[in-house]
Amino acid sequence: MLEKFIQDALIIWATIDPIGTMALFAALTAHLSAEERRRTAFKAIIYAGAVLLGSIVIGQVILGAMGIRLVSFQLAGGVILFLFGLQMIFGSGPQSSRAEPEHEIAVFPLAIPATATPGAILAVILLTDNHVHPISVQIGTSLIALGILGITLILLLFSSRIISIIGISGASILTRVMGMILAALSVELIMNALGAEQWIGPAP
Repeated sequence: MLEKFIQDALIIWATIDPIGTMALFAALTAHLSAEERRRTAFKAIIYAGAVLLGSIVIGQVILGAMGIRLVSFQLAGGVILFLFGLQMIFGSGPQSSRAEPEHEIAVFPLAIPATATPGAILAVILLTDNHVHPISVQIGTSLIALGILGITLILLLFSSRIISIIGISGASILTRVMGMILAALSVELIMNALGAEQWIGPAP
């Protein structure tokens, strides 16, 4: 179980990408006051947490209602997470998003897609498979996701100081390292899905 939680933490950390989100937050809120930055950080994490927890609770139910087997979703999700990891490595991940003037930046792009990224939504659904993991494990994975969101919030609140220490280049290097880890873990998801398909057989 510990190994599963460690792998979950690595996948969720890589897909949420707190370092990339921090760099984006620092750039988008540079013109705001300290109080406005703090309020924006809390809003972004609350919105992102609601999206991810909602995905954990009802994501698999929606897939079942649509007749999509989780093994198929796992295979597709592994491919998407692999591409997402490549985007992080080559510098075109969610941190490249730009806010639109008519939208509150706490919602877009900070909550979605910078924090609750498409990859993170896919990951939390796959990692809390109702048919594989008991409720206790699913709760553990949910708590891991909330913990990483908490770390992301801390990074956002101290983004100016952190960026001044490690620099934009340092943040970029950390993001690319996590992209490589995510690409490797996504290959594991694909291999597991293919192995499960071999035993389950084709869909009726």
